[in-house]
Amino acid sequence: MKKNKPPKDKKPTSFPASEEILKFIKESPVPVGKREIARHFRIHDDQRIKLKRLLQELKVSGNVEKSHGKKISRPGALPDILGVEITHIDGDEMTVRPLEPQKDPNARIHLHISHHQAKTLKLESLAKGDRLLVRVEHQGRGDYTARPIKKLPRAVSKLVGVVEQSGEGLVLRPTDRKNRDEYVIDHKNELKAVKGDIVVGDVLSQSKFGKKLVRITENLGPLNAPRAVSLIAIAQHSIPWQFPEGVVEASEKLVGADLKGRTDLRKLPLITIDGADARDFDDAVHAEMDDSPSNKGGWKLTVAIADVSYYVKSNSIIDREAIKRGNSVYFPDRVVPMLPEALSNELCSLKPQVDRACMVAHMTIDKHGELKHFKFSRALMKSVARTTYEQVQEAFDGNPNDITKPILETVIKPLYGAYHVLLEARKKRGTLELNIAERQIKVSEDGKISSIGNRARLESHKLIEEFMVLANVAAARALQDGNMGALYRVHDLPSVEKISALRDFLKGFGVNLSPGKTLRPADLAAILEQFVDTAHSQVINEVMLRSLAQAIYSPENIGHFGLALSHYAHFTSPIRRYADLIVHRALIRLFKLGDDGITDDELSRLDEIGEHISKTERRAIDAERDASDRYTSLYLADNIGAEFEGRISGVTRAGIFVRLTETGADGFVPMSQLPNDYYNHDEQNQRLVGSKHGKVFRLADMLKVKLVEADPVVGGLRFSIVGVIGRASTPVRDSGNFRKDRSGKHPFGGKRSFKKGRRRR
Repeated sequence: MKKNKPPKDKKPTSFPASEEILKFIKESPVPVGKREIARHFRIHDDQRIKLKRLLQELKVSGNVEKSHGKKISRPGALPDILGVEITHIDGDEMTVRPLEPQKDPNARIHLHISHHQAKTLKLESLAKGDRLLVRVEHQGRGDYTARPIKKLPRAVSKLVGVVEQSGEGLVLRPTDRKNRDEYVIDHKNELKAVKGDIVVGDVLSQSKFGKKLVRITENLGPLNAPRAVSLIAIAQHSIPWQFPEGVVEASEKLVGADLKGRTDLRKLPLITIDGADARDFDDAVHAEMDDSPSNKGGWKLTVAIADVSYYVKSNSIIDREAIKRGNSVYFPDRVVPMLPEALSNELCSLKPQVDRACMVAHMTIDKHGELKHFKFSRALMKSVARTTYEQVQEAFDGNPNDITKPILETVIKPLYGAYHVLLEARKKRGTLELNIAERQIKVSEDGKISSIGNRARLESHKLIEEFMVLANVAAARALQDGNMGALYRVHDLPSVEKISALRDFLKGFGVNLSPGKTLRPADLAAILEQFVDTAHSQVINEVMLRSLAQAIYSPENIGHFGLALSHYAHFTSPIRRYADLIVHRALIRLFKLGDDGITDDELSRLDEIGEHISKTERRAIDAERDASDRYTSLYLADNIGAEFEGRISGVTRAGIFVRLTETGADGFVPMSQLPNDYYNHDEQNQRLVGSKHGKVFRLADMLKVKLVEADPVVGGLRFSIVGVIGRASTPVRDSGNFRKDRSGKHPFGGKRSFKKGRRRR
């Protein structure tokens, strides 16, 4: 063992007074051990026992206390190594709190991260709620500086739930339907949560009455308050929904662009086509026939997109907040935007009759819809009209209003002319067109649900989609041709396991999906065509969707299977998707359109950025789905005992899933609610068969059901069966012994690919 000898050039000093040692301990920014004290005072080995006794006396007297390991510190001091959670972010300023309760609850801990640490520890996009292991230094007067050691997994102990009253006092019932536990709320209840409040809490290590204790960290207000449902989803999925003051202030200081370095497109009659409830308009379109003799029947298309990159500079305070969010999140009653309102609803929104900076894709197609030529520019535009999908469709169908009548012949009809040519190209390449109903929930200004139904899918929706797809293709081709790094929207081939499961499923409908050849989107599209306008159409579409891989963002271009495209990148929605902002910056650098193109640092982190925003997209999808389910349960909660028509959308050993015809709501009929019998699960033929009376419940059968339970907290509906309305004609194969599926999960559950009339392709 190495001896702690005094330096040779200095003589041992006399043993220090206890006051000197106590002062050293209290003034140290971190807890210290005997070794640090001995080195500071040059205490040699034969005085170690005396030092040990003195430190023990100081601990007994309460002048110091034991820290982690064998170290000691001033009373109430934080340990030098600590697990913390980020509680507040304002630009570069971050504050954290200890994960475990400390004796100094009023300690103010400021997180300091150097550029080197941010890069090596991958801490560039920290968010509120992220957890870190840090080294802490005391700065005096209750202030501490924390420096990161490593990132810790996000808390699995954080809960969102509703406060309820029980015999043990206030308890928290989680909003996660998979969590059936009940948690006793810590008696301190500093945020004064009461019965019916939606709260966020941390599970403590202690327990009470055999149940886990939870400490309330955030009170979101009563469950029955307007707009409470979306707050549950926001909290449960840790979606940042309030902008730091610094971000808001920075966005409000920005001013509009001028013509410098831009093409003047203000005389081109561009229009925006969006949903009636849209507030951010990030794309405008125009089409005219190509007058070139070499391109007879061809079209010139212009797609103008808000030039977000002009306002959101790389690594600025607004940019760091945008990448943290990754995308906007859409709920029936609110939008959680990626950018502050000063940008998303104002400077970057292509409002009518005002000058707006834009990135433009100028494209030429031939008479078959093939992209022949494209170029990109920065421009200044002025939209001639803000229109809705319904208005444009009605105008084209012969019923224009005051907004669409003046532009019907010059703008709207040419758009449809180009669209029908693009549609020909889409069909030719064999795009997989899934027809899946999207639930539309309308919420009034006072937060009450006014209606729930299926969103109409108009030809005007498809028109905008085709224009956006073409612009995305042009962007991807430009980037690949120019060898410029960026993020592509890629969609891989389905996995062998999923295709095998789909093949088995389709056999039950008399369809043979050949295992011998490479699967193409056109093969799946041909199968869907067989079931158009049949009882099984919706189910076949949904099962096929679940069989596909998930589209993601990646710097490696592997093409887009579903769209049957070799080049595809998101370019058309930079207000609401960070991926599009990266593509804009890459195009700016490639074509030398300004000094605000993609940076070398961004190019070096494309893999990391792509992975992050793919995760935030999935987070948004899950949150939107959960909110939709809760809104539906809330809407139907006053109809317990009412009867509805619906179709069987899933069959499991635990029971059947039913989708209501009128609202599109999904609910479950447990085995206990089926007519009295013992039911065998025929998984191969997607049916339950009664062994005594022979009753059969088959996938896609039409039923009349009674609503037994609607739980807005978890978003669940439970039905009982009143009767069978219509039978689905499905081929039945000899399945031998019934296969048992013990999962009880809806085999076709999950989120649709639609939102706000546009697909997440």
